Amino acid sequence: MPHFYDPKAQSGRSPAPGVTLRPIWLERLMMVRVEIEPHGEVPLHSHPHEQGGVVLEGEATMTIGGETRTVRVGDGYLIPGGVDHAVVGGEAPSVFLDVFSPPREEYK
Repeated sequence: MPHFYDPKAQSGRSPAPGVTLRPIWLERLMMVRVEIEPHGEVPLHSHPHEQGGVVLEGEATMTIGGETRTVRVGDGYLIPGGVDHAVVGGEAPSVFLDVFSPPREEYK
């Protein structure tokens, strides 16, 4: 496995219209470049994995555990396993870096 990679060159998958996920993983860690088109939406969901991340570009409205706020470049977030969360893109494209532990098998 290479020690360096280009996140934009990773193959993508689309869990919802306007959303592209570009995952890369090791044995116990997974990172995902999340690209959201304007007004793209990741519907409310939960999973057993811990998740954290940071906004790299743009802004979006994020809901975690019933709390909703606008997140912008440089803002971070932490989502414990089992907590409902969702995100809706803003007026311009947005990019996030999500980190999961353990890796999500369905993304491999």
